[in-house]
Amino acid sequence: MVLSVTPPPPKPEPVRRPAKVAQMLALAHHLQRAIDRGDVADRAAVACRLGLTRARVTQLLDLLILASDLQMAVLRLEVVDGAEPMAERTLRAVAHAGTWVQQRAAWAKISADGTRP
Repeated sequence: MVLSVTPPPPKPEPVRRPAKVAQMLALAHHLQRAIDRGDVADRAAVACRLGLTRARVTQLLDLLILASDLQMAVLRLEVVDGAEPMAERTLRAVAHAGTWVQQRAAWAKISADGTRP
């Protein structure tokens, strides 16, 4: 038996997709635009149409109170090989931190690299 010296196969590229929190924020923008255009009357109508509770719709739309730079950072978040960068509950806590300055401080504490957006 002869062993050949062949290099190992290259590592596969990591699988990337938008993070769930990014998808939820995008959905929140979509829902708010539908309300603003009059396509649906209000949050209760959105909930009824989507089969969600009014509380869940409120949770989603609460993401819109994030500072705009934080929203952009969230929309750039990716899942790499199945690992979500943060939970939606964590992001909602940032949104409810208070002023945009307080939100940015909360974001800096929880962001993976500790940097600001």
